[in-house]
Amino acid sequence: MRPTVFVSRIIPEAGLKLIRGACDAEIWPDVMPPPYEVLIEKVKTVEGILTTLNDRIDAPLIASAGTQLKVISQMAVGYDNIDARAAQARGIPVGNTPGVLTDATADLAFALLLASARRIVEGVEYIRNGMWKTWEPKALLGGDLSGATLGIIGLGRIGEAVARRASGFDMRIIAYSPSKNPTDTSKLGIELTSLDTLLAESDYISIHVPLNSQTRGMINAQSLRKMKRTAILINTARGAIVDQQALYEAVKAGAIAGAALDVTNPEPMATDDPLLSLPNVIVVPHIGSASQRTRDKMATMAADNLIAGVYGKPLPNQVKI
Repeated sequence: MRPTVFVSRIIPEAGLKLIRGACDAEIWPDVMPPPYEVLIEKVKTVEGILTTLNDRIDAPLIASAGTQLKVISQMAVGYDNIDARAAQARGIPVGNTPGVLTDATADLAFALLLASARRIVEGVEYIRNGMWKTWEPKALLGGDLSGATLGIIGLGRIGEAVARRASGFDMRIIAYSPSKNPTDTSKLGIELTSLDTLLAESDYISIHVPLNSQTRGMINAQSLRKMKRTAILINTARGAIVDQQALYEAVKAGAIAGAALDVTNPEPMATDDPLLSLPNVIVVPHIGSASQRTRDKMATMAADNLIAGVYGKPLPNQVKI
């Protein structure tokens, strides 16, 4: 008899094909994620569940799971929506998809940096609003990258990939890494520094740390005051790392020059969020991994974890806590 699984979203076919070939699968059909109550009911009967960042897999939900639940497979690198310790206590392995989205997310981070520096979105709106009358010597002046200082908060895979891209633009690269102490940064010319120094010296700051008790609210009113008035903040990590109200106030007051966000708190961002009223803030809808190749690979990795778990085998990529 084939194991039963629940897939909480319609993931790319590359992953669904593997799951359907090995399991009896129920796939949630809606664009919106399943309600919490639905997830609670599913974990009482299925042997495996494939989740996304939108699914709250907390301790009460895990406690409600039946003894038949063998695996939780997350289609993402991050898993702050899952109480992994509660799952571990129940003997339920949690899988994720590390490594695969490094380049796609680094590409987006650098795209946001370039778009903010050269005011690309403002330029598009400038034309759409009928403001382009002639070539103007002082219109839409932005910042240079060559010779500028990029501060990278978090020097894991994605942070290092952003540094590689910045080196091609002749940028000075400084980094603060709270949870990792790299021993060899010489090839990329990265200078390790304190967070305060990074905030004070960077022209552009790109965030690449996981969300945890140490990083939640790391960028707040106090840290924003330490930044240059000409600095731009880029966040492709997790929304809750940045105090969005403090960011709005800092950008509106001209305390920093702007921001570009792929992640927000909450997600999705409300359409009346004050940050969206600021022309020098770019917000995109959590598309860091949204390339076809990357999402296909994420789906197959999540499927491999799910299938291994329901058949009692070690997960190819299991969360270690």
